[in-house]
Amino acid sequence: MWEEYGIKNDILQMAKEVEKECQDTFEKIEQIEEYNSLKVLRSFQRNRISDIHFGSTTGYGYGDIGRDTIEKVFAEVLGAEDSLVRSQIISGTHALTVALFAMLRPGDTMLSISGKPYDTLDEVIGIVENPSSLKAYGVHYEQIDLLENGEFNTEAIQARVKQGNVKLVCLQRSKGYSTRKSISLKKVEEIIQKIREVNSNTIIMIDNCYCEFVGKEEPTQKGADIIVGSLIKNLGGGIAPNGGYIAGKKELVELAAERLTAPGLGKEVGPTLGINKQFLQGLYMAPSVVASSLKTAVFASRFLEKLGYSVEPNYQAERADIVQTIAFGNPEDLIHFCQGIQMGSPIDSDSIPEPWDMPGYTDQVIMAAGAFTQGSSIELSCDAPIRPPYIAYLQGGLTYPYGKLGVLKAIQNIQKGE
Repeated sequence: MWEEYGIKNDILQMAKEVEKECQDTFEKIEQIEEYNSLKVLRSFQRNRISDIHFGSTTGYGYGDIGRDTIEKVFAEVLGAEDSLVRSQIISGTHALTVALFAMLRPGDTMLSISGKPYDTLDEVIGIVENPSSLKAYGVHYEQIDLLENGEFNTEAIQARVKQGNVKLVCLQRSKGYSTRKSISLKKVEEIIQKIREVNSNTIIMIDNCYCEFVGKEEPTQKGADIIVGSLIKNLGGGIAPNGGYIAGKKELVELAAERLTAPGLGKEVGPTLGINKQFLQGLYMAPSVVASSLKTAVFASRFLEKLGYSVEPNYQAERADIVQTIAFGNPEDLIHFCQGIQMGSPIDSDSIPEPWDMPGYTDQVIMAAGAFTQGSSIELSCDAPIRPPYIAYLQGGLTYPYGKLGVLKAIQNIQKGE
């Protein structure tokens, strides 16, 4: 079977060595998986999930008991007062946009304390000019970059927030297309405490994409007012076909709901169109799927490190998200690796991804994702902007065996291209 799949024996032997070295890290991941599985199961049972919650509504979606109960379950699992979980939220970027436009008004200031957010928010904020941006509506944007060691610039943050005219502080836990480390929950908690020392009113919003269920807790349990994420990432478990969530304080979630629908309607409307079962089943599977993604990342990290590439994080590090970065140092190895991931995918494995100009990005981007759901990052995928130091961003893996197969295929493809 391995020969038919095109993986040479030397790579297979090295894979066995890598797996032995990763066993301690795998066990830690499995402990977190078990904890989060218990958390989800208890919430399902507490809310008495049954067939009735799999029902569908159309039109306005009034009285959708499944939708309303799903939002109770998500709120409990995320340690929040309330949540908005909707198929009408198209992506993580859309969820962030809804939340930002809901909470910011003309003249308000938004402060990013983890540097510039992910590239797809450039036009939302107005970093790149757009007539529909927050900037166009009179919302001011400021950012404070992380220090060179990856820590928050606490002194600068406190000084700026202390002035009292910052309506919303946001931070992005995952690294996006930057070269920094992803931000641990411990660091999130520490900076929230520092902000609260000087300002108790500023809204603290966390972009939690790629981070859910990586640990035992979420930022809402550490003082964050609102967290945002996508259901074609961690919490959808590879089953949710689209959707996103906004969770946190009840009054802020309601503001987001009124921005998504209309003032006066809020959470009361929104047809589910038969998606409830997939949302629930996706959440149920999410702890195991996230664990598989993490194991895939750990395996890839150690293997590529042994091949001489620079990786972040290393295979033994405590992780904040499911993203694994590999710095290839040249565009050829980067492209071959991404193309190998595509070859190791279940869908469109015969397609060959190439760098291209993609909406929302400033550099050409190569994206490999042979996924059942378009753009699903929790399924094995790899993407990269074509710019030095030529870093690939690997994430996902619905099961560890499939993730491992994809990584081996990608490594084989690098060697084939040399």
